[in-house]
Amino acid sequence: SLPAKLINGGIAGLIGVTCVFPIDLAKTRLQNQQNGQRMYSSLSDCLIKTIRSEGYFGMYRGAAVNLTLVTPEKAIKLAANDFFRHHLSKDGKKLTLLREMLAGCGAGTCQVIVTTPMEMLKIQLQDAGRIEAQKKLMAAQAQLSSSPAAAAAAEPAVERRPTATQITRELLRSKGIAGLYKGLGATLLRDVPFSIVYFPLFANLNKLGQKDPNVKAPFYVSFLSGCVAGSTAAVAVNPCDVIKTRLQSLQRGVNEDTYSGILDCTKKIWQREGPTAFFKGAYCRALVIAPLFGIAQVVYFVGIAEFLLDLLPKRRA
Repeated sequence: SLPAKLINGGIAGLIGVTCVFPIDLAKTRLQNQQNGQRMYSSLSDCLIKTIRSEGYFGMYRGAAVNLTLVTPEKAIKLAANDFFRHHLSKDGKKLTLLREMLAGCGAGTCQVIVTTPMEMLKIQLQDAGRIEAQKKLMAAQAQLSSSPAAAAAAEPAVERRPTATQITRELLRSKGIAGLYKGLGATLLRDVPFSIVYFPLFANLNKLGQKDPNVKAPFYVSFLSGCVAGSTAAVAVNPCDVIKTRLQSLQRGVNEDTYSGILDCTKKIWQREGPTAFFKGAYCRALVIAPLFGIAQVVYFVGIAEFLLDLLPKRRA
């Protein structure tokens, strides 16, 4: 049933995000840093420096936004894929690869309604620590290379980190609802191809573990299928994710480029950072997406919601 699908998708998203959010934070910071302004050299270096400067919970900065919105996002994504697969099937026959890709395309298109503002807010909160650390580093360098007066002038002012609510209010006040949907085109450019790759790949891998077409595959098969399909799709669309992250970042570090759109962002990254920059954070994203979608598919396919709904009192005839 649709309520069961929505509950399953929501629970799957909550569990997955809680497990992998620190890696996602590292991915955002690695993707946003540009040549000449590098704060982190790797995933482990980013997490260690984040814990030292911001504490353990610094790794979960922006998690509240994700946990709030991931339920509708995952619910829409998984339920929409099922909806399109059902309507694209002919008399219950097996879907062709093209129809599976079309179903994934529909799911990816539907989810951006929630994904875009969620990613927009999350990125601001995740990257705030990197920008703050960069300013402190430059102030420390200024103290070593200049007079006390100049060093004092270079000292960054202590700023209170904005909350998701404050960012939302400011964007709505200054730009309206369109402010929350900055980077919508880049989000579509990432999520639609991701779903086109992910859902058909997962469905076919999961079928390999089914002894009977009418019986669900074991949970570990669904988990491994979700991990493999998720990490493959994540790496395939990582260039689009880098572009999306850069476009949605409202605050920039010192001397970092700004971008007017997808083409301008692509051109500047290619010219100034080289083609390898499009795969910044790719392994982080694979590490995030693999368990996230593995857990999501297990929860979704095992059907926790059916168990919960069965606990509700039945209506008397």
